[in-house]
Amino acid sequence: MISIRNISFAMEGKPLFSDANAFIPAGHKVGIVGRNGTGKTTLFRIIRGELTLDGGEIELARGARIGGVAQEAPASQDSLLTTVLAADTERAELLAEAETATDATRIADIQTRLNDIGAHSAEARAASILRGLGFDTAAQARPCADFSGGWRMRVALAGVLFAQPDVLLLDEPTNYLDLEGALWLEGYLAKYPHTVLVISHDRGLLTRSVGAILHLDRQQLTLYTGNYDTFERMRAERAAQAQAERKKQDATRAHMQSYVDRFRYKASKARQAQSRLKALERMQVTEVHHEGSVSGFHFPAPEELSPPIIRLEDVSVGYEGRAILNKLDLRIDQDDRIALLGANGQGKSTLSKLLADRLKTMGGQKHASSKLRIGYFAQHQVDELHLDETPLQHLARLRPTETPAKLRARLAAGGLGADIVTNEVARLSGGQKARLSLLLATIDAPHLIILDEPTNHLDIESRAALVRALNDYEGAVILVSHDPHLIDCVADRLWLVKGGRVTPYTDDLDAYRRLLMTERGGEQRKPAPLKNSEKPKSAPKPDLAALRKDVRVCEARVEKLQDMLAKLDKKLADPTFYEETPKAEMQRWQIKHAEIVDGLDRAETMWMSALETLETQGGKI
Repeated sequence: MISIRNISFAMEGKPLFSDANAFIPAGHKVGIVGRNGTGKTTLFRIIRGELTLDGGEIELARGARIGGVAQEAPASQDSLLTTVLAADTERAELLAEAETATDATRIADIQTRLNDIGAHSAEARAASILRGLGFDTAAQARPCADFSGGWRMRVALAGVLFAQPDVLLLDEPTNYLDLEGALWLEGYLAKYPHTVLVISHDRGLLTRSVGAILHLDRQQLTLYTGNYDTFERMRAERAAQAQAERKKQDATRAHMQSYVDRFRYKASKARQAQSRLKALERMQVTEVHHEGSVSGFHFPAPEELSPPIIRLEDVSVGYEGRAILNKLDLRIDQDDRIALLGANGQGKSTLSKLLADRLKTMGGQKHASSKLRIGYFAQHQVDELHLDETPLQHLARLRPTETPAKLRARLAAGGLGADIVTNEVARLSGGQKARLSLLLATIDAPHLIILDEPTNHLDIESRAALVRALNDYEGAVILVSHDPHLIDCVADRLWLVKGGRVTPYTDDLDAYRRLLMTERGGEQRKPAPLKNSEKPKSAPKPDLAALRKDVRVCEARVEKLQDMLAKLDKKLADPTFYEETPKAEMQRWQIKHAEIVDGLDRAETMWMSALETLETQGGKI
C-alpha cells in the first residue's frame, strides 16, 4: 500500500502539492494523470526518496521494494539476457552466495528462497519479457553495446519488469516503444502481481491496464476508481453537478440580494433584510473549475488532385545497396487515412521516407502527381530545431516576405500563443516543440501528411486536438504511431510492414492486438467470428458426464502435483541434502522443482476452466 498524507512540496517557489492526500491499496494498478508541469514526475521522485517533502509524509509497506526505469541500460558487452537477469539483485546475490556457502543450513535457506522467487525459471521469464518488447532470440544474445539508446531503454524496462518490485513506477513507458511493444506492455501490466503507478498520455494503456486513476490538479490528488474512460465520465458528471449547484446557488443569492436591496432601509423589513445579508455572507459558494482549453492544431487545406497521388509498382527501397522493402505495389489517394503496423526495424520509417522523397527507389517505378506537396514529421525533427532561435525566427525563414503579424497568426493557429513565440526554442516544452515542428512540416498546405510518432511529447488533451485536426484535414495521412487510440480514431486502412513486404491488413486493430499477444506470449488466439453468410450450427446437448470426468481428472492431476511439490520442498529444505548430494544433481532437482511449479500452475488453470465449463452447461460436481 501507499499512504499519502497531507503532503506539501514546492519546486523553485512554485507549489506542486498542498496538503494532498491519497491512499493506494497494495496490488492496485493506478494511472497518474494531470496537465504537464503539475508535478507527476516529481511525485515519483518523492516516493523514491530523491526529494524531501516540505510537509506531510508518504508511507509504504515495510520492506517494500521500489523499482522504475531511471535511465537506459549501459552500453556494455553483456548480452541483453544477462543484463536483464542481473536486474534482479536478490537472485544474483543469492546465486553468488550459493557458490561459496559451506554451512548446510544456510545453503538450505538460500535454495528455499531461490525456489520462492522462481530463480530457476528466471531465464525463461527474462527471455519472455525481452521477446514481448521486440527482441528475438538472436538479439537477446547480442551485447547491449550493439543497440541504440532507444533500444537500451527497452532493455532497462525489461530489467525492472523482470525484477518485479513491490511498487513499480513507470514514467511514460510507451514513449520508447513501438505499437507492438506498447500493446504487449498493456497486457503485461494488467497481469503484474504487485502495485503499479504509471504516468502516461497513452489512453489505450490507461484504459486497458489500470483499475484506478490518480488525478493531480490544483496541487491536490484525487483517486478515481476505474480506468481512464470511467475517470473522464466521472469528472464530467462532477463538473455538471457542480455547475448545476452553482447555478442554483447563484439564483438563491440573487433572490436574497434583491430582497436586501429592496428592504434594507425600510423599518418594518430591516431585521429580515439584515438576516438575509448575514446569510449571504455565510453561504458557501460551490467552486466550478474550468480547465484552460488546449490549443488546437490546424492543417491548411490543399487543392484537390486527380487520383492516385502516389503509385508504387514493384518498388524496392533500402540503404547502401541493401533492400529493406521489396515488391511494393501500393496506391495512395488524397482521401486515404493509412496507419502502418509492424515491429521496429521492419521498415515503417523506410517506407515513410520513400513516400516523402527522402529515399530513392532501388528498383521499380514510383509515380507521383507533379503538383504533389508532402508534409513530413518524424521524431528526430523535434531535435533538429534551432535551440537558440525563436518560433518566430523559424517561421520567418520559410516565409521571409510575410509581416510579423501574419507570422504570429500562423503560430497561433498551430497552438503557439503570443507569450511564447519570442522565446528561444530551448525554453519550450516538448509539446510546444512538437507543435512547432508540425507547423513547419505542414505550412505549404500539403496534399499528403506523413506522421512518424507525432504524439511522443503531447499530453492526452493535445492528442485529442491532433485527432480532431487530422479528421478535419482534407488531404491524405500516413501514420506511424505507438498510440492505439490515435490509430483507432484516425486510420481507416491498415498496412502491415513485415518480412520486407507491405500488405493491406484487412482486420482491425483489436484483431492485430490478439495476433500479437499470441506471437509474443500473453493471450490465446481467439476463433475468427462467423461471417454474415455463415449460420451457426445448433449446439449439441452437453455431455455432463464427460464434463464431470474432465473436472475429476484435472483435480486429480492438481492433487498429484501438489503432493510432488510438497515432497520436493521438504527435500530441498533439508540441510543434509546439500552435504550429501553432488552439485550437478542438486541443479537437476532444482530444475525439476521449477518444472513442477510451472506444471501445477497450468494444471490449476485447466481445472478451473473445466469447472467453469461444467457450471456454464448447468452441471454440478
